[in-house]
Amino acid sequence: MSKIYDFKLTDITGQETDLSAYKGKKILIVNVASKCGFTSQYKGLEEIYQKYKDNNFVVLGFPCNQFGAQEPGSEEEISKFCEINFGVTFPLFSKVDVNGDNANPLFEYLKSEAPGLLGSKAIKWNFTKFLIDENGKVLKRYAPNDKPELIAKDLE
Repeated sequence: MSKIYDFKLTDITGQETDLSAYKGKKILIVNVASKCGFTSQYKGLEEIYQKYKDNNFVVLGFPCNQFGAQEPGSEEEISKFCEINFGVTFPLFSKVDVNGDNANPLFEYLKSEAPGLLGSKAIKWNFTKFLIDENGKVLKRYAPNDKPELIAKDLE
């Protein structure tokens, strides 16, 4: 896979989604978890999604249970949790691994395009974020503690 738009993924309802559906949009891809110290970032992610979605922007959330088993629920439980607690309306996908032998190919691609600190490719924790421009180029990687408000400045 050489472009972000080449990936096909399963959304949280089990439907296959082709990332080419997001061509022409800025995309923020985030590995998320429901029982993490950063879970409250769902609120900020939803806020920037609402603020910029009419300006060709989308947030894509990918639940991941690899960090402290902080996403133990089923897809249905995750979806309900996000909706009830944070009013999440941005697209969520099925649970993925972001590191290791079973890492989702999308995350392998993102890590190679935007390595972390000191060139590290591993994702260190939940709520690592990747910003992709309207042409599918990975622009930036944000650390888990980088709040969505910081990303909003980059969207301006």
